[in-house]
Amino acid sequence: MIEMIVDRVQVSLMSQHRLVVLRAADDDRYLPIWIGTFESEAITLELQGMPRERPLTHDLLKATITQMGGRVRHIYINNLSKDVFFAQISIDVNGENIDIDSRPSDAIALAVRLNAPIFVDHEVIDKAGITPDRNVEPEILGYGDDLSAMDEDAEKVDETKLSAFADFVDTLNLDDFDEED
Repeated sequence: MIEMIVDRVQVSLMSQHRLVVLRAADDDRYLPIWIGTFESEAITLELQGMPRERPLTHDLLKATITQMGGRVRHIYINNLSKDVFFAQISIDVNGENIDIDSRPSDAIALAVRLNAPIFVDHEVIDKAGITPDRNVEPEILGYGDDLSAMDEDAEKVDETKLSAFADFVDTLNLDDFDEED
């Protein structure tokens, strides 16, 4: 298991979906997970310490667990199948460990409320984790340390893409866009 912390919550400009980005506590690996609007707001409100007039669902879950004498030991993002993440909430109740299946977004929203550790399975981070490293990109693309050659080729690719778009525009018949239809 790899311990993670919530690095940030991002909003997609292309859709209503949000992204929670977890960062490994001991290195620079990241795990991005698409989450829903309500879960992202629940995580963000707690991280920013924003007061709420009424408890949210995750606040209710926190109160229920603590009032029943439980303690969330950790959450564990334990599987990734067909681009869907799976998680468990590990709760200690009177010395007995109970694992509850959860969506990662709900588990993370609960974890930030209780300052519970967040863990990710090694296989999950191997499949979906990201390690940013600009220096590796030229090597992967076969350029070695020659960034100028990579930039020149990138300009050629952009021209090719633009050319394809120009060809498409040239084939448009403006009469097809007549407003009378």
